[in-house]
Amino acid sequence: MIFKFSTNPRIDTKAVVKAVRTTDRPGDFELKDGSFVYHMSAKTRVFGLGEQVRGINKRGWIYRSFCTDEPNHTEEKSSLYGAHNFIIIDEGNKRFGAFFDYPGEITFDIGYTDVDIMTITPEKAELDLYLIEGDSLRDIVRQFRSMIGRSYLPPLWAFGYGQSRWGYVNEGDIRLIADKHQNAGIPIDMIYLDIDYLENFKDFTVNDDRFPVFADFVGEMKDRGLRLIPIIDAAVKVEDGYSVYDEGHEKGYFCKDADGEDFVVGVWPGKSTLPDFLNPEAARWFGDQYRTLTDMGIEGFWNDMNEPALFYSEKALNNAFIELKEMEGNSFDALSFFGLRSKIGSLANSDNDFRAFYHDTPDGKVCHRDVHNLYGYMMTRSAAEGLSRSRKGQRSLLFSRASYIGMHRYAGLWTGDNHSWWSHIPQIMHQLPALNMCGFLFSGCDIGGFNGNCTRDLVLRWLSLGIFTPLMRNHAAAGTRSQDACSLGDTEAFRYIIRLRYRLIPYLYSEYMKAALHDEMLFRPLCFDYESDERAADIEDQLLLGEGLMIAPVYTQNANGRMVYLPEKMTMVRMHEDNISAEELSAGDHYIKVPLGDVVFFVRQNHLLPLAPSATNTRDLRYNNFTLIGDGEQYELYTDDGISAEITDQHTIILKK
Repeated sequence: MIFKFSTNPRIDTKAVVKAVRTTDRPGDFELKDGSFVYHMSAKTRVFGLGEQVRGINKRGWIYRSFCTDEPNHTEEKSSLYGAHNFIIIDEGNKRFGAFFDYPGEITFDIGYTDVDIMTITPEKAELDLYLIEGDSLRDIVRQFRSMIGRSYLPPLWAFGYGQSRWGYVNEGDIRLIADKHQNAGIPIDMIYLDIDYLENFKDFTVNDDRFPVFADFVGEMKDRGLRLIPIIDAAVKVEDGYSVYDEGHEKGYFCKDADGEDFVVGVWPGKSTLPDFLNPEAARWFGDQYRTLTDMGIEGFWNDMNEPALFYSEKALNNAFIELKEMEGNSFDALSFFGLRSKIGSLANSDNDFRAFYHDTPDGKVCHRDVHNLYGYMMTRSAAEGLSRSRKGQRSLLFSRASYIGMHRYAGLWTGDNHSWWSHIPQIMHQLPALNMCGFLFSGCDIGGFNGNCTRDLVLRWLSLGIFTPLMRNHAAAGTRSQDACSLGDTEAFRYIIRLRYRLIPYLYSEYMKAALHDEMLFRPLCFDYESDERAADIEDQLLLGEGLMIAPVYTQNANGRMVYLPEKMTMVRMHEDNISAEELSAGDHYIKVPLGDVVFFVRQNHLLPLAPSATNTRDLRYNNFTLIGDGEQYELYTDDGISAEITDQHTIILKK
C-alpha cells in the first residue's frame, strides 16, 4: 500500500503514480522543522539510496543526495553522481519504504549525528513524501517500482562485452583493439569512443583527421559484429560557426545567468554553455542532435559530465585572476600558499556557480540549485526521446553518469570514475541492489577501474563479477596502464571468463526482462529472499541474481578462495579454463577454493541454469543445445527479437532437464 503523506512541490518531477492513499502513515516517525525524523532500534537496517558509498545497510553514515562530479569514491564521501532518494527501513517485524521526491539537495543522516536517530532533511521544506507498506522487502520494492514506471529495455546486443579507453584516438587504435580481441578469440560486441573522437571536444562532431569517413568506419566495424558507442557531454562549446552553439544561442536554449545572458562555464571544450534541459523546447532540440550520429549508423551512446560537472565559470575564473594578480609579488607563508591552492581548487563544481544560473521551465524561471538533481536525468531523457524519433521502433543502448529516480525509464547508468582498487569490487556489489531498488537495472562499473594502474589479477577477479552485470565494460583513463584483455599477458584466462559471459547471456537477458516487465530486482541481498535467516542479514559480499543464481566473487588480493554462506542447499558451478563442473553443497558455511582464472557461482535449490553454446558475438548466440545445471525441473527462458522498442514477439521457451 502506498501513502502520499505530504505534498508541497515547487517543481513537479512528474513521477508516474498508480495508487496513492492518504490514510494513516506507517512507521514511527515525525516531521520536525522540515525534517523526517525516525527513531531507530538496535536492529534497524536501512537499505537503498542507489549509487552511494559504504555497505548495503546504510546505517551509520551521513549521505548528501546531490549529483556530484566526484572522482574519488572513498568511504568518507557523502555523494556521488546520482540522487536516488528511496530507502527501506527494516525492523524485522515491520518494514516500510520511503521515497523523498525532491529535486534539490537532501541530507540522509542515518545514525551519524545520533546513532539511534535518522534525520532526513531537504534544503527547503518542499517535497512529496511517499510511504510504502508491504508484506516483504521485495514486495515494497515491487510496489515502488510499479509507482515510478517500467525500467529501460536495452537491446540484446548491449549485454555483450564492451572495451573502452580514454585514449583510442583514431581509426587505427580502434582497428588494433578489435583485431587483438578477435584474433585471440575473445568475445566482444562494442568498442566505446571517449572524447578523443570529437573535433575539439564539440558535441555531435567527428574529428575528420582521425576518422576521415566516419559513417564508412561505423559500417566496417558493424560488419565485424562491433558497434561503436560514442560519448556525449552535457556542455556545448562557445564557438561562432559551430552550428549546435549558433542555433542553441539564437533560440535561447542555454541556461542563463541573473542578467539573462548565457551562463558560460569551462569544461572539456573550454568556454561552454549548458543546454537548458528543463525547457521542453530546448530538450527536444538537443535530443534531435543525436540524429547527426545515428544517421551515420551509431546505435548507442553514453552521456557524461551531466551532473553538470563544471571546471569553472567564466565569472568566477575572471575574479580569481584578479585576486591572483593582487597577490603577485607578495611573500607567501605556508598558510597563504594553501589558501591560494584552495582558491583555485574551489573553482570546480562551485556551489556559488550552481546558484548563479537559471532554467526556463513551464512553471517559470527556476534557480538551477533548486532542481540540480534533475539535470542529468533530463539530459538523458532528451537523448532517449530523440533516439526514439531518429531510430523509430528500435531500442538503443543509452546510459548516463548523473541520474535521478525517473531516469531509469529512459536509460541505464554506470558508476563513473572508480579506481583500480580491490575495495571497488565489493563497492559495486553494494551499489547494484540499491540501484535495482530505484529502477536502475541496466547498470555496471568500469571493470578494472577507471583511475589508477591495474594489475592482471585484479582485472581477472573483477571480470568474475563483471560477467554477471548487465553493463559489462572495461574502461580506463588516459595515461593509465592498459588493462584490456589483450594487454596483461597470456589471454587464455580472459578468453575463458568472457566466453562464459556469452554462455550466460540468454539467462541474464531473460532474467533482466522478467525483472523489468514485472517490477522486480535483478540483484538482491540475501536477506531479501531469506528474511528469517539471521546470518543472511549480515552478508554483504554475496548477491542473488535473478531467481536462480547466487554470486560470491573473490575480491581480495592474493586470495586463493573465500568463505561462502549458503542459506540452503545449492549447486556450486565452477568454470576452470573452458570446462564447467557442478557439485551439490549443503546449507551452511564453506571455504571455496577459487584459483585465479576460475569462476565459481551457485544455482539455488529447485532451479535450473541454462548455459548456451559458446559464441564470440551476440549475433552468433544460439538458443538450442543448452547445458542445464541445477536440480530444478524446468526453466522458463524469456525471448524476443532483442531490438524492437515495442515488445510484440515475446515468448517463453520451456527448458526441461
